[in-house]
Amino acid sequence: MYAIVEIAGQQFKVAKDQKVYVHRLQEEEGASVSFNKVLLVGDNGTITVGAPAIEGAEVTAKILGHLQGDKVIVFKKKRRKGFRKKNGHRQALTEIQIEVILASGAKKKEAAKKEAPKAKKTTSKIEEVEVSDNLVARAENRAEESGVEINVEKLLHSIGTATKAEADDLKEINGIGPAFEEKLNEVGVYTYEQISKLKVDDRKELSAIDGITRDKIESEEWVKQAKALLKNKK
Repeated sequence: MYAIVEIAGQQFKVAKDQKVYVHRLQEEEGASVSFNKVLLVGDNGTITVGAPAIEGAEVTAKILGHLQGDKVIVFKKKRRKGFRKKNGHRQALTEIQIEVILASGAKKKEAAKKEAPKAKKTTSKIEEVEVSDNLVARAENRAEESGVEINVEKLLHSIGTATKAEADDLKEINGIGPAFEEKLNEVGVYTYEQISKLKVDDRKELSAIDGITRDKIESEEWVKQAKALLKNKK
């Protein structure tokens, strides 16, 4: 018997007692976790396909340990601009062992039912991280297209990410006009909350934007204004 199941945003073909490496889960080593996004189950030649998931189907696994994957080097360079950036990344992983594959909910054990909410919570955490990473990647692309040499990843990991749908009217902050608002949006800065979290290093990063300087941000008190606007908004 085998199944195709979605775990932490990835799809795996699994069988009983198989060991699998997945994106880092929140549960501790030795804990049992259940995954209910089962897309397909194969049992003695009988194939059951979900739409997209099979109702009542579930895969239960045991966490064997947490570890990090091999290092991946990411290098970026811009011709004739002297821009070079080199980052290393090691993916956080969890090793799990498949214990039970259930084609329907009729035979679920009580222990598996108790673990199901934890599995949902873990998936939600992973999805939040993926959404944040996607927003950072989009902002980096916009910054490169506009020629702004700024470490968008560092900036947004410090002040948080936001979408265009969540955007505040940054022109309410004295010193930010339509042009500056557009440039801030290009690097992923949309809200009062993000500006209220600007630290010294973040202000230095924003000074890469033409016309915006650290002295301008501090003398015009962007952070203080943003905090006041955020308080009034709530």
